[in-house]
Amino acid sequence: MKKMALVAHDHKKSTLLAWTSKHLSQVRQFEIFATGTTGSLLEKELGLSVHKFMSGPLGGDQQIGAKVVEGSLDMLFFFWDPLAPMPHDPDVKALLRLAVLWNVPTACNQATADLLITSTLLPDYQPERPKVEERLHAFKN
Repeated sequence: MKKMALVAHDHKKSTLLAWTSKHLSQVRQFEIFATGTTGSLLEKELGLSVHKFMSGPLGGDQQIGAKVVEGSLDMLFFFWDPLAPMPHDPDVKALLRLAVLWNVPTACNQATADLLITSTLLPDYQPERPKVEERLHAFKN
């Protein structure tokens, strides 16, 4: 079973809930991971089974980042709020950097999430993991 992470900042939680409800049949095909508050809302409002991490400001974004590095996530849906100051902004940027580094399909808004979840490539898609060890070796020399 493929694994997805669902994350949303406070002003985007309702958008993520509505999006998830709209695509519930597709989302149910995944094992779901989420930061604390978002995961609790997904369970309560939509009846989903969710592996919950800590709230984002308490380290949840970093916990999801660790899953990305391990190769344990197939997709990331992160509805972040570009207009709200975040005390954990460095964690948010680190998570998004890791998703790009490790080539994890990532949607940060509803339009991209719609395209990603409905893609005909989705059932069999296996993103290529980069050979970062080669790049790190080049930095050392």
